[in-house]
Amino acid sequence: MSHDLLLAAAHAAANIPNPAPLDPTSGSNGVSLLMSYLKWGVLIACGVTCLASGGLMATGSLSNRPDHVDKGKRAFLWGLGGVLAAVVAIPMVNTVFSAAS
Repeated sequence: MSHDLLLAAAHAAANIPNPAPLDPTSGSNGVSLLMSYLKWGVLIACGVTCLASGGLMATGSLSNRPDHVDKGKRAFLWGLGGVLAAVVAIPMVNTVFSAAS
């Protein structure tokens, strides 16, 4: 009885179709344009954060405010972390979009 059940399950599993992945956007240029704007926006935001935090560190150091220096250091590290995350995520997104087309 269980042998017949396993045989029927194996036969059913062999007949399940496995279609190739399809591009959900159907090659829409609008989605690609939006993704490219988002990627550049992320890099610009991270760059601005790093520059502003460098200015905050310099201002805090010159005005003898150690709390501003510490905030600037934390913001700089978070900005660098954002840049690293974007550097890893952008090629992954490009790979997924090129594999889907």
